[in-house]
Amino acid sequence: MDGRHTALGNIPHMTDGDIEVLLAALTRETRRVERVDLSFGAVWIKRYGTERPPIWTKAQTSLANLFRLPFLRPSPALDSKGMIAREIRRIETFAAHGVPVPQVLYASGNALVLSDVAPTVTARLDALRDTDPAAHDALLVRCAADLGALHAKGLCHGRPHPRDFFVAGDGIGFMDFEEEPEAAMPLADAQARDLWLLFLQLTDRARLGEATARQAYAAWRATAPPETEAALATMMRFLAKFLSPTRLIGRVHMGSDLRRFLAATGYLSEVLLAPRAADASKAGKDD
Repeated sequence: MDGRHTALGNIPHMTDGDIEVLLAALTRETRRVERVDLSFGAVWIKRYGTERPPIWTKAQTSLANLFRLPFLRPSPALDSKGMIAREIRRIETFAAHGVPVPQVLYASGNALVLSDVAPTVTARLDALRDTDPAAHDALLVRCAADLGALHAKGLCHGRPHPRDFFVAGDGIGFMDFEEEPEAAMPLADAQARDLWLLFLQLTDRARLGEATARQAYAAWRATAPPETEAALATMMRFLAKFLSPTRLIGRVHMGSDLRRFLAATGYLSEVLLAPRAADASKAGKDD
């Protein structure tokens, strides 16, 4: 870590009182993510090393190796210092490509202080959900479009979710860069997983149904690399095998995770695999 972010006094507009408030917040370590109000506005503290690695991480790696499917691999595990360095590096990379991101204000041994980038897309969606369904779904489509533009720049978010996006003018900004799947798999696979993870949320949240999913996919595809769509098709060929058993489980208990999996995987499988199956069938008849 370089010295650019290691002095609280280097944060623009900080007063002595602000430094006291922020130091107190940094030392109490009560929550992983915490908003702190200062004289010039809000900042966010993000702490690292407070969560244990998911228990399924090793299982993911084993399955990825067993089935030779890179998209199943988890991001490389790092300690707190490595996580902070990764997040700073990725924020700076996105910013260098003209992507709206939070500003890193301060870094300590186990925490980052980031600028406020409200409103988040989740907050905007919640406000629009019942009052303006068309605007609500237009924002979901915008998320997909800007994710495609991100992929076209050779970037990958890693964990795209409306809570990790923010409204930046007429477009979408990105935050929360803890994941780095492209360090564990080819970039096309990482970007394909990005799109699928976004659709887990998008298809479940859409107020106007499949029409929104169709517009969102077209908006992403308009700029996304062709090799990413090919990787997405490979991914769907594998995940589609689990649609039928998931539906059977859902008859007993349809939890939110199952519902999202069925909606997103079902739609993307239909878009990516059904037309090709139809073409193959037609070619066979012609022969």
